Amino acid sequence: MLNKLRAYLPGKLGEVKPVVPVVRLSGAIGMSSPLKAGLSLSSVEEALVTAFSIKEAPAVALTINSPGGSPVQSHLIFKRIRQLAEENEKQVLVFVEDVAASGGYMIALAGDDILVDPSSIIGSIGVVSAGFGFTQLLDKAGVERRVYTSGEKKVTLDPFAPEVKEDIEHLKSLQHEIHEMFIDMVKSRRGDVLSDDKDLFSGLFWTGVKARDLGLVDGIGDLHSTIRERFGKDTKTKMIGGKKRFLGRFLPGANLQGSLTEAAGTIPAAALSTLEERSLWAKFGL
Repeated sequence: MLNKLRAYLPGKLGEVKPVVPVVRLSGAIGMSSPLKAGLSLSSVEEALVTAFSIKEAPAVALTINSPGGSPVQSHLIFKRIRQLAEENEKQVLVFVEDVAASGGYMIALAGDDILVDPSSIIGSIGVVSAGFGFTQLLDKAGVERRVYTSGEKKVTLDPFAPEVKEDIEHLKSLQHEIHEMFIDMVKSRRGDVLSDDKDLFSGLFWTGVKARDLGLVDGIGDLHSTIRERFGKDTKTKMIGGKKRFLGRFLPGANLQGSLTEAAGTIPAAALSTLEERSLWAKFGL
């Protein structure tokens, strides 16, 4: 109603400058703790719905900076973006910052155009599972471990037991299924521009420039310059974010639930989660 009235106002009062909403998708995917909200569908749902509901917006922009993480959450976010884009008939522009690798690249595939910095890290199209083996640790510590199960495979890949060939083969079969799904997504979204490089789906990663040559992204560009070039120099960007809880306003990145005493009790788990996330970033030199 307000926009219709503006058409009858004189001069600048009648001008409606175009606005492109921007949703930031940053962090390791699916890795959350009571002290830090990870990147998941539940954490970005509100922001995505708000951004795509702005009817006057010519497009929705997503800035991505993620080394990957949960393939399930990556896929859920990808699907939700595409659902909202189709329902609201919006173009989706993806802008990669430092890295869009593994699950981060899976989310980037939701873009109609993927633009990167020349030094962005792109790719890592593969699946990994890592852990440690402690088969001799308990003996050295003089500890006897007791495990009781009602399923013969319930302790598959137990880090305190020797590896079993059949267990490893089962894990690899699961990884293969997920990898094939990832490959199908890439081909479905980018098949018309992909190169036939033999290493494309090997898990390797490249700079933004090389990724453009491989067809993994569309070009080199930054958010503000691209928006102005495509939609006019007067186009503004509007950052869209989810609502923060009361404590979250004072503790950036916090995801506190329950009492502070309960949160304090989970600090060790939060520390381990942070180390795991840091290892993901470190893989790409970040």
